[in-house]
Amino acid sequence: MEQIGLDRLTGIIAFARSASLGSYTAAARSLGISPSAVSKSVQRLEERLGLSLFTRTTRSLTLTPEGRDLHERALRLLREAEEIEQAAVAARSEPAGTLKVTAPFPVGTHLLAPALPRFRERYPKLSVDLRLGDRFADLIEEGIDVAIRVGELSDSRLISRRLAPHRLCAFASPGYLARRGTPAHPDELVGHDCVNFRFQSTGQVLRWPFRIGGRVVEITPDAGIVTDFSDAVAEILAAGGGIGISPTYIAAPYVERGALVPILQDFAVERSVVTALWPESRRGNPNVRAFLAFLDEVFPSPAPWDTLVVTSPEGGKKIPANT
Repeated sequence: MEQIGLDRLTGIIAFARSASLGSYTAAARSLGISPSAVSKSVQRLEERLGLSLFTRTTRSLTLTPEGRDLHERALRLLREAEEIEQAAVAARSEPAGTLKVTAPFPVGTHLLAPALPRFRERYPKLSVDLRLGDRFADLIEEGIDVAIRVGELSDSRLISRRLAPHRLCAFASPGYLARRGTPAHPDELVGHDCVNFRFQSTGQVLRWPFRIGGRVVEITPDAGIVTDFSDAVAEILAAGGGIGISPTYIAAPYVERGALVPILQDFAVERSVVTALWPESRRGNPNVRAFLAFLDEVFPSPAPWDTLVVTSPEGGKKIPANT
C-alpha cells in the first residue's frame, strides 16, 4: 500500500482549514503560515487528485460537490490525529509544549495577559499561544486548547466552566460630573453627553441595561461619540467626554486612580458571565488542567475589580445580580 507523503498530508490540513474558515487568509492565520503557502498547498493537492475542490472568487472560497465530500473525510482524519496526540499528551504528567488560548480583546488584554508571566514562571516548559479577537473560533477544528468567552455558549463537543460575572456599570470623570451634575436615575441621562460602544462583529451599538423597578430595561442613549473598542470608551470618559457604560474590569484601574467615578450603581446589572471552554478531548491534558487551575487565580471570587467599583463611596449598595 502506498504511504501518504508529508506534502500530501500538509495539503489535506491546508484544505480542511481553508474549507472550515472560508478563506486562505483565515486558514493561514490559524496555521501560522502565509496565505500563499496555504494556497499553493491546496493547489498541489488538487493537481494530485485531479479534482477541483473550491470554486474561487476574489472574496471567498466555496466547496465544490467533490470538495464537500473530501472535507468531511479530511475532518475525520484530523480528528483521529488529534485524538492520538491528546492520548500521548495525557500520558505525560508535567505541563510542556504549547498551550493555545483564545479570548476577546478586553479580557485577554486586561486580565489574561498580565497574569501569563506568573503562569510561565510556574510551568517554564509550557509556552502559551494567546490569540485575541472577537471571532468565535471553532476550538476543535483550529486546535485551540482553551477559550475564554463572554456568555454561556452551548456546544455539545465542549466542556465549560463559569469564571466570573461580566458586570457593566456607568462611569464618568469627576471633572465631567462637576460641570454637568451626577444623574440619580437612568431617565436623567437625557441631556448628558454619552459615549457608546459599537460591536465590531455586528455593527450594532450597545443597549445600556439598567434594573428599574425589578426588571431590566435597555436604553440606547443619543451618543456624541461611538467607538468599537472598549478601551477607547474608558479613555474618552476619563478625558471628560461624558457618561458611558464599561465592564468593571476595564474601568477599575481608572476608578482606583480617581480618573473615573461609577454612577447609577443601584441600577447596574450583571450582564452575562465570563466562561472558559475546552474540548472534551482535552479533559486529561495536563497543560489544560494546569491552565484551568490557574484561571481560578486570575478570576477570584469576589472579583477585585467588582469589589473596587460596585461599592459606592458612601459605603452603599452593591450592584444587584441579573437574576
